[in-house]
Amino acid sequence: MRGALAWIVGIVGGILVLLVVTAMIGNRDDTDETVSAGQWAQNVCGPIGVWRGELEDIVEDVRTPSSAAPGGEEPQSETPQGRTGFVRSGLERAVQATETMVEGVDNAGVPDTAEGEDSAEQISSWANGSLNDLEQAEESLDEEAETLEDAVDQVTGALGTIGSVITSGGQAIADVAVSDPELARALRESITCEKLTEGLR
Repeated sequence: MRGALAWIVGIVGGILVLLVVTAMIGNRDDTDETVSAGQWAQNVCGPIGVWRGELEDIVEDVRTPSSAAPGGEEPQSETPQGRTGFVRSGLERAVQATETMVEGVDNAGVPDTAEGEDSAEQISSWANGSLNDLEQAEESLDEEAETLEDAVDQVTGALGTIGSVITSGGQAIADVAVSDPELARALRESITCEKLTEGLR
Protein backbone atom coordinates (compact mmCIF):
# COMPACT_ATOMS: atom_id res chain seq x y z
CA MET A 1 0.00 0.00 0.00
CA ARG A 2 2.79 2.39 0.94
CA GLY A 3 4.67 1.50 -2.23
CA ALA A 4 1.62 2.32 -4.35
CA LEU A 5 1.18 5.61 -2.47
CA ALA A 6 4.81 6.53 -3.15
CA TRP A 7 4.28 5.93 -6.87
CA ILE A 8 1.16 8.11 -6.89
CA VAL A 9 2.92 10.92 -4.99
CA GLY A 10 5.87 10.71 -7.39
CA ILE A 11 3.65 10.87 -10.47
CA VAL A 12 1.61 13.80 -9.11
CA GLY A 13 4.81 15.62 -8.16
CA GLY A 14 6.19 15.07 -11.66
CA ILE A 15 3.03 16.43 -13.25
CA LEU A 16 3.11 19.54 -11.07
CA VAL A 17 6.73 20.27 -11.98
CA LEU A 18 5.97 19.79 -15.67
CA LEU A 19 3.08 22.24 -15.39
CA VAL A 20 5.36 24.80 -13.72
CA VAL A 21 8.01 24.46 -16.42
CA THR A 22 5.38 24.55 -19.16
CA ALA A 23 3.97 27.76 -17.69
CA MET A 24 7.48 29.24 -17.58
CA ILE A 25 8.30 28.52 -21.19
CA GLY A 26 4.80 29.33 -22.36
CA ASN A 27 5.23 32.95 -21.21
CA ARG A 28 8.60 33.31 -22.88
CA ASP A 29 8.75 32.06 -26.46
CA ASP A 30 11.65 33.81 -28.17
CA THR A 31 12.30 31.07 -30.72
CA ASP A 32 14.68 32.33 -33.45
CA GLU A 33 14.53 35.82 -31.94
CA THR A 34 17.61 37.82 -30.96
CA VAL A 35 17.55 38.63 -27.24
CA SER A 36 19.91 40.30 -24.80
CA ALA A 37 22.57 38.22 -23.09
CA GLY A 38 20.83 38.62 -19.73
CA GLN A 39 17.45 37.58 -21.07
CA TRP A 40 18.91 34.55 -22.81
CA ALA A 41 20.68 33.47 -19.62
CA GLN A 42 17.39 33.56 -17.72
CA ASN A 43 15.46 31.94 -20.58
CA VAL A 44 17.89 29.02 -20.64
CA CYS A 45 18.85 28.56 -17.00
CA GLY A 46 15.28 28.78 -15.69
CA PRO A 47 13.98 25.64 -17.46
CA ILE A 48 17.28 23.82 -16.96
CA GLY A 49 17.26 24.61 -13.24
CA VAL A 50 13.70 23.34 -12.76
CA TRP A 51 14.54 20.27 -14.88
CA ARG A 52 17.59 19.48 -12.77
CA GLY A 53 15.52 19.72 -9.58
CA GLU A 54 12.99 17.28 -11.02
CA LEU A 55 15.69 14.79 -12.05
CA GLU A 56 17.34 15.01 -8.63
CA ASP A 57 13.97 14.23 -7.04
CA ILE A 58 13.57 11.25 -9.37
CA VAL A 59 16.99 9.89 -8.39
CA GLU A 60 16.13 10.29 -4.71
CA ASP A 61 12.78 8.52 -5.18
CA VAL A 62 14.43 5.59 -6.95
CA ARG A 63 17.34 5.25 -4.54
CA THR A 64 15.26 5.47 -1.35
CA PRO A 65 14.20 1.96 -0.31
CA SER A 66 10.45 1.56 0.06
CA SER A 67 8.99 0.70 3.43
CA ALA A 68 8.58 -2.95 4.28
CA ALA A 69 5.25 -4.47 3.35
CA PRO A 70 2.81 -5.56 6.10
CA GLY A 71 3.54 -9.00 7.54
CA GLY A 72 7.24 -8.79 6.69
CA GLU A 73 6.66 -9.48 2.99
CA GLU A 74 9.22 -8.14 0.57
CA PRO A 75 8.00 -4.89 -1.08
CA GLN A 76 7.41 -5.30 -4.80
CA SER A 77 9.85 -2.48 -5.61
CA GLU A 78 12.63 -4.42 -3.84
CA THR A 79 12.35 -7.50 -6.06
CA PRO A 80 14.51 -7.44 -9.24
CA GLN A 81 11.46 -7.07 -11.50
CA GLY A 82 9.80 -4.52 -9.23
CA ARG A 83 12.98 -2.50 -8.89
CA THR A 84 13.45 -2.38 -12.66
CA GLY A 85 9.83 -1.30 -13.06
CA PHE A 86 10.32 1.41 -10.45
CA VAL A 87 13.39 2.71 -12.29
CA ARG A 88 11.53 2.57 -15.61
CA SER A 89 8.80 4.74 -14.11
CA GLY A 90 11.46 7.21 -12.98
CA LEU A 91 12.99 7.29 -16.45
CA GLU A 92 9.59 7.96 -18.00
CA ARG A 93 9.26 10.97 -15.71
CA ALA A 94 12.82 12.04 -16.56
CA VAL A 95 12.12 11.83 -20.31
CA GLN A 96 8.94 13.89 -19.93
CA ALA A 97 10.75 16.54 -17.89
CA THR A 98 13.57 16.63 -20.42
CA GLU A 99 11.20 17.04 -23.36
CA THR A 100 9.76 20.09 -21.60
CA MET A 101 13.26 21.41 -20.85
CA VAL A 102 14.27 20.99 -24.52
CA GLU A 103 11.24 23.07 -25.51
CA GLY A 104 12.29 25.75 -23.02
CA VAL A 105 15.82 25.83 -24.46
CA ASP A 106 14.46 26.01 -28.01
CA ASN A 107 12.26 28.93 -26.98
CA ALA A 108 15.17 30.84 -25.41
CA GLY A 109 16.15 32.66 -28.60
CA VAL A 110 19.65 33.65 -29.67
CA PRO A 111 21.78 35.90 -27.46
CA ASP A 112 22.93 39.17 -29.01
CA THR A 113 26.65 38.42 -28.67
CA ALA A 114 29.49 37.69 -31.07
CA GLU A 115 29.21 33.94 -30.37
CA GLY A 116 25.47 34.00 -29.75
CA GLU A 117 24.41 31.56 -32.46
CA ASP A 118 27.11 29.07 -31.53
CA SER A 119 26.23 29.37 -27.83
CA ALA A 120 22.54 28.76 -28.46
CA GLU A 121 23.37 25.77 -30.67
CA GLN A 122 25.74 24.39 -28.03
CA ILE A 123 23.05 24.38 -25.33
CA SER A 124 20.41 23.05 -27.74
CA SER A 125 22.74 20.23 -28.76
CA TRP A 126 23.34 19.32 -25.12
CA ALA A 127 19.60 19.37 -24.33
CA ASN A 128 18.69 17.13 -27.26
CA GLY A 129 21.62 14.82 -26.51
CA SER A 130 20.41 14.47 -22.92
CA LEU A 131 16.93 13.56 -24.12
CA ASN A 132 18.39 10.95 -26.45
CA ASP A 133 20.53 9.46 -23.65
CA LEU A 134 17.54 9.15 -21.33
CA GLU A 135 15.37 7.61 -24.03
CA GLN A 136 18.07 5.03 -24.73
CA ALA A 137 18.36 4.27 -21.01
CA GLU A 138 14.60 3.76 -20.87
CA GLU A 139 14.71 1.43 -23.87
CA SER A 140 17.52 -0.59 -22.27
CA LEU A 141 15.09 -1.66 -19.55
CA ASP A 142 12.74 -3.24 -22.09
CA GLU A 143 14.98 -6.30 -22.17
CA GLU A 144 14.05 -8.42 -19.16
CA ALA A 145 16.98 -9.20 -16.90
CA GLU A 146 17.70 -12.91 -16.62
CA THR A 147 19.60 -12.73 -13.35
CA LEU A 148 19.73 -10.51 -10.27
CA GLU A 149 23.15 -9.30 -11.39
CA ASP A 150 21.73 -8.25 -14.77
CA ALA A 151 18.89 -6.41 -13.03
CA VAL A 152 21.36 -4.57 -10.80
CA ASP A 153 23.42 -3.61 -13.85
CA GLN A 154 20.30 -2.28 -15.59
CA VAL A 155 19.28 -0.18 -12.60
CA THR A 156 22.82 1.11 -12.02
CA GLY A 157 23.22 2.04 -15.68
CA ALA A 158 19.88 3.87 -15.78
CA LEU A 159 20.61 5.86 -12.63
CA GLY A 160 24.07 6.61 -13.98
CA THR A 161 22.54 8.12 -17.11
CA ILE A 162 20.31 10.42 -15.09
CA GLY A 163 23.26 11.53 -12.97
CA SER A 164 25.39 12.07 -16.05
CA VAL A 165 22.91 14.36 -17.83
CA ILE A 166 22.42 16.38 -14.63
CA THR A 167 26.16 17.00 -14.39
CA SER A 168 26.54 17.69 -18.09
CA GLY A 169 23.90 20.42 -17.89
CA GLY A 170 26.03 22.52 -15.56
CA GLN A 171 29.09 21.76 -17.67
CA ALA A 172 27.32 22.92 -20.84
CA ILE A 173 26.52 26.27 -19.20
CA ALA A 174 30.11 26.59 -17.96
CA ASP A 175 31.48 25.78 -21.42
CA VAL A 176 29.34 28.49 -23.00
CA ALA A 177 30.70 31.02 -20.50
CA VAL A 178 34.23 30.11 -21.58
CA SER A 179 33.56 30.14 -25.33
CA ASP A 180 31.44 33.31 -25.26
CA PRO A 181 33.06 35.98 -23.02
CA GLU A 182 30.18 38.40 -23.65
CA LEU A 183 27.74 35.87 -22.21
CA ALA A 184 29.96 35.02 -19.26
CA ARG A 185 28.95 38.13 -17.30
CA ALA A 186 25.25 37.54 -17.87
CA LEU A 187 25.60 33.93 -16.74
CA ARG A 188 27.51 35.01 -13.61
CA GLU A 189 24.85 37.59 -12.76
CA SER A 190 22.08 35.00 -12.97
CA ILE A 191 21.65 33.24 -9.63
CA THR A 192 19.99 30.32 -11.41
CA CYS A 193 22.91 29.92 -13.81
CA GLU A 194 25.41 30.19 -10.97
CA LYS A 195 23.69 27.37 -9.08
CA LEU A 196 23.85 25.18 -12.16
CA THR A 197 27.62 25.55 -12.44
CA GLU A 198 28.51 25.32 -8.73
CA GLY A 199 31.44 23.01 -8.12
CA LEU A 200 32.59 23.07 -11.76
CA ARG A 201 35.04 25.93 -11.41
